[in-house]
Amino acid sequence: MNQPAPSPRVQELEIDAEQAGQRIDNFLLRRLKGVPKSRIYRILRKGEVRVNRGRIGPDYRLQSGDRVRIPPIRVGEAKPAPRTDGDRLAWLEQRVLFEDKGLLILDKPSGMAVHGGSGVSFGVIEALRALRPSAPFLELVHRLDRDTSGCLMVAKKRSILRALHELMRGDGIEKRYLALLAGAWKGGERRVSAPLRKNVVSSGERIVRVDPEGKPARSLFRPLRRFADATLVEVVLDTGRTHQIRVHAAHIGHPVAGDEKYGDETCNRRLRELGLKRLFLHAHALAFQLPERERLEASTPLDPELQAVLERLHEKK
Repeated sequence: MNQPAPSPRVQELEIDAEQAGQRIDNFLLRRLKGVPKSRIYRILRKGEVRVNRGRIGPDYRLQSGDRVRIPPIRVGEAKPAPRTDGDRLAWLEQRVLFEDKGLLILDKPSGMAVHGGSGVSFGVIEALRALRPSAPFLELVHRLDRDTSGCLMVAKKRSILRALHELMRGDGIEKRYLALLAGAWKGGERRVSAPLRKNVVSSGERIVRVDPEGKPARSLFRPLRRFADATLVEVVLDTGRTHQIRVHAAHIGHPVAGDEKYGDETCNRRLRELGLKRLFLHAHALAFQLPERERLEASTPLDPELQAVLERLHEKK
């Protein structure tokens, strides 16, 4: 469904509690769909957008009760929503694990990005918005790598998004992953504390490396099943850095199976012969408690294709 073109008339809006807390530039980008970002910043810079009759900068955070004046803007038809495959959208709807008035948790499939961009026409969030065109608010709470499957949270209210982000800044959300690692694991659980830093190589590809100058990152690896030359582990994250599990696993000499960026090609080749066609990393469970609510737990088992790979491996006695 196409969004209506932005109004050619002056808009006078009052900010409610759900809209409060967001920056004015982000508010306008959502409100004026189809208007180029450069134009949004131009009308802010020229003072054409007013809050409580005064000029504001693009980083101003809206407060409940603010009165926002948006000038007339005409851009013709807004850009149509990305075209998506109807069958795949219906399939995504069937992967919803939990839903209430403020939150949706789904089992994200491997191979599907969480959002469009970088050559991807659409991702999970665009697909959900296409499935639910009348939903007033749908925003990602966190992200998963494109090739990682499992529990993904989408906020349906801004207040829930803020509350979950507050939990994420501490240790209020427990995230557990299942991963098949290359090599035979020795000993029991292992805590890895190794700072991570994002790098961009000459080709433009993003690489994350262990680096003393990086951001703190902590992971707990707990072996579950041992095979002759691979180990199924549960990983609990204390932090949520980009590619954290994949880089930490490679750092300790046990890269994630099927990982083409940080992995072991010999292991990957052998597991491809056993039917592994993707990254063996699955966000299988999360748990948290929002204020004045019961503790929420969500989980989803390994996809059948990953379970089949495990069954073809010889378990170590």
